Amino acid sequence: MARGRLTPEREAELYEAVLDLLREVGYDALTMDAVAARTHSSKATLYRQWGSKPELVAHALRHNKPVSIAEIDTGSLRGDFHELLARSDDCQMEKDSALMRGLAHAVHDNPDLLQALRDLLIEPEMTGLNEVLDRAVRRGEVAPDNPALGLVPHMFIGAFVARPLVEDRPVDQAFLTAYVDAVVLPALGV
Repeated sequence: MARGRLTPEREAELYEAVLDLLREVGYDALTMDAVAARTHSSKATLYRQWGSKPELVAHALRHNKPVSIAEIDTGSLRGDFHELLARSDDCQMEKDSALMRGLAHAVHDNPDLLQALRDLLIEPEMTGLNEVLDRAVRRGEVAPDNPALGLVPHMFIGAFVARPLVEDRPVDQAFLTAYVDAVVLPALGV
């Protein structure tokens, strides 16, 4: 969708409003009418800019992730993962984790949302993570045939899902750093 008519500031306001509404009411109850009312814009503008609710939600989530993992290159895999976590804020991580849990439920009934999330959020993140892991392989930190290479995204998602279920505590920087050091890096032989 062409989004050339909105200023970056206005686009950021719209995205923040969408994420706030998602946190408040969930995906299924989120409507373009509610977004239009919250942002003092018209539904026509929203549909013209994004085409559909799934596209708008996926773009809002993408905008909310300003750091691309592929941009981080400290010279070591441990350093790259630690730098990624250092750029995260515990409060934002807790909000994002709750949001993603809600969306994980919504994708089961909304194939358009799943496709939009895959295209705009999951694939770019997977590509970035694969670049980081490929660099680690080229540096000799990780064996190219290590079976855990293909499971790193699953390990990270598992951490986000499991901690609230197992410990009834949110995921935070300290937990993820310990998880990376105790689970992810050893699985990769680092």
